[in-house]
Amino acid sequence: MFEDLKGRTAVVFGVANKRSIAWAIAQGLHAAGANLAITYQNERMEMEAKDLILSLPGAEGFMCDVSKDEEITELFEKLKARYGKLHAVVHSVAFAPAEELKGDFVNTTREGFRVAHDVSVYSLIAVSRAAAALMEDGGSVITMTYYGAEKVVPHYNVMGVAKAALECTVRYLAQDLGRRKIRVNAISAGPIKTLAARGISGLGDMLRSHAERAPLQRNVEVSEVGSTGVFLASDASSGITGEIIYVDCGYNIMGF
Repeated sequence: MFEDLKGRTAVVFGVANKRSIAWAIAQGLHAAGANLAITYQNERMEMEAKDLILSLPGAEGFMCDVSKDEEITELFEKLKARYGKLHAVVHSVAFAPAEELKGDFVNTTREGFRVAHDVSVYSLIAVSRAAAALMEDGGSVITMTYYGAEKVVPHYNVMGVAKAALECTVRYLAQDLGRRKIRVNAISAGPIKTLAARGISGLGDMLRSHAERAPLQRNVEVSEVGSTGVFLASDASSGITGEIIYVDCGYNIMGF
């Protein structure tokens, strides 16, 4: 079985609740036998995250705000002390102020642009740099993107620009870290009713349009994205790096 992760350690960023993509990937990694570290952003999110973590025997929780370098440093010091080595990182983190996801893109504020890129893009660089030091045997870094990085999705606004930057970042990191046998890839998932997605105006229209136009005539299930995350963390994907893996029921191949 390729997706056998027994003896390997993975850290998952971005578990917000039981509907999140990060949680689906975490469940898949746990089922495949990985030692699992799950981070939550702050004390406010600790309660819900801890309930989820406790449902996965052996998984451990750690607080880390990825917009703060000192917290990233502290986290990876703890991970080194607890696990020694690291084999996989799941970066499922994205944020833009709610007002930036409404109205016209031309009205994007300077601060909204900065926040979206700091949290959604730079954090991948910072986390990958810290993780690489613990990936002595090589490893896999996985992040999450969306089709709005390539084509205009109404109301996705500055997050589309941030995701485009994220996809470019994946390629540059893949080139840098490849010599250390560390692979870096992104999953481009179709629209899913996560808590984060609900902040985007017109989500219902996106879901309906996706189901109508996708070759599989449906929306993707979060469990399908989770399975792809396990694949990318495993030896089954050992020759894949710098790629955008679409898990969107084929929507991205359609012209109209």
